[in-house]
Amino acid sequence: MKMAAVGRLFRGAGGLLLARRQSGAMELPRRYLNFKLDEKTAHSCLDLFKKETGVIYRVIGIDPSKVPKNPERFREWAVVFADVTLSTGRHYWEVTVKRSYEFRIGVAEANMSREECIGANDCSWVYAHLQRKWYSMASNEMVPVDFFGKPDRVGFLLDCEGRKLSLIDVEKAAVVSTITAEFKMPLVPAFALWNGELLTHSGLDILQGI
Repeated sequence: MKMAAVGRLFRGAGGLLLARRQSGAMELPRRYLNFKLDEKTAHSCLDLFKKETGVIYRVIGIDPSKVPKNPERFREWAVVFADVTLSTGRHYWEVTVKRSYEFRIGVAEANMSREECIGANDCSWVYAHLQRKWYSMASNEMVPVDFFGKPDRVGFLLDCEGRKLSLIDVEKAAVVSTITAEFKMPLVPAFALWNGELLTHSGLDILQGI
């Protein structure tokens, strides 16, 4: 085996590093976006499951008076935030959608009002699925996303420096649509659901070519 193809393992404060003797460069470990859904923010009609990576819409839901009071909780709309905030870098996650025909997925400013719905104000940016069609949505304005059906699994790519949020066709590894906006950091992945369920997938590689 050639020495150029041999890696040496080093353990340091940052975890396990793989140093390869290729042009004298060191390959650093990749930084993945990992998150769960934050129960403290979830509306009483939303039930988290699968170690808080998924959410189900319950028609009746929990009696709001029995839900622990928390100023971070959405009270009027069926919205839940992820438990991470993002200010720099490119971040990718995917969502599996089951039995849901009305939902919104995107990002919002972390301090967004809990009395509003994502996509209906100037501090959240989402892709909405409604009546079998996709729309990009911000400030309550909806723009149709053409030529994209309803796959079971879709991807989302946030570019903080580029101020862009993109909807990704996972099967084709292609960008379907991009929202460009003057985001105010920090941002948080955000989800709204009116039927069915969503399952989030984080800790993924950014698909090649997007």
